[in-house]
Amino acid sequence: MRQITAPQLHALLAAEAETPFLLDVRELWEFELARIEGSQLVPLGQLPARLAELDPERETVVICHHGVRSMQAAFFLQAQGFRNIINLAGGIDAWSREVDPNTPMY
Repeated sequence: MRQITAPQLHALLAAEAETPFLLDVRELWEFELARIEGSQLVPLGQLPARLAELDPERETVVICHHGVRSMQAAFFLQAQGFRNIINLAGGIDAWSREVDPNTPMY
């Protein structure tokens, strides 16, 4: 599994013709408070039951608050056969600090 920093993700989203799928594994209240535009919410606890909603072939960046839950989700997805998984190191917190100061910090 690869990791990506918030500035690297920002550059990837700006440059790619086909952007990666942004999978946010935080809770609904966190997602409503702060999110990266275009991300889809599947809370970590719901991930096993919602695997069919995800494309195992698509490049997927997993996002959480600081990078811990997303790392757990990334390992889980890899164990399920997903091969193109990227963890956002530092999570939405790093995104707020390093890319978009308008994204609320919590």
